[in-house]
Amino acid sequence: MQLFFLFFSLIAFSQSNFEKGEKLFVQKKYNEAKQLFQDYLKSHPNHSKTIEYLGDIAGYQKKWDEAIDNYKKLKTSFPKIANYWYKYGGALGMKAKESNKFKALGMIDEVEESFLTAAKLDSKHIETRWALVMLYVELPAIIGGSEKKSQKYADELMILSKVDGYLAKGYIDIYFKRYTKAEINYKKAHEIGNSKTTFEKLYDLYLNKLKDKAKANKLKLEFENK
Repeated sequence: MQLFFLFFSLIAFSQSNFEKGEKLFVQKKYNEAKQLFQDYLKSHPNHSKTIEYLGDIAGYQKKWDEAIDNYKKLKTSFPKIANYWYKYGGALGMKAKESNKFKALGMIDEVEESFLTAAKLDSKHIETRWALVMLYVELPAIIGGSEKKSQKYADELMILSKVDGYLAKGYIDIYFKRYTKAEINYKKAHEIGNSKTTFEKLYDLYLNKLKDKAKANKLKLEFENK
């Protein structure tokens, strides 16, 4: 009987470690959360949410190799879950950005493949389509970059979310310094979303790209008094 109660008390302790870890994670106390998640993983080595949290923490701390290892476990164990492919590709992409050009070139194909896999697995995964918009815009044409490809995923975003669609098209316009077109797209996004994100994108465009302080100040005043 004592062993029986000891067994269940250990389970309860493990569960509380996970729950405490989640609370600390939400509070952005990542080091403390990480320790609790690692302790929980010792008794639940295949707990996917714990592994994902550890990957997320590593990502927030810019420990890309740790993040990649955790997400790789997840996308290998659960190959049909789009979000794991997306997070794996994202961590790999961030590592590539911080690596030398030669090393980064060797990672690009896997980054692209991961995002494309996520997009195929989930036709409504917004974050993956944003990642592909940005990837294809930023990559040089010689290694697969293409505005046409980028616009394709911006169009898919438009179907899923008008705000994201217009923001994505505005992002592409800004990259190619088409600031007047970017203003049209960002204004449409802000008219629909009227959020902090849409405000900040349009405000930054006015202030830093179009150099129009009057429009920037007017927008700020309207947004603050909405």
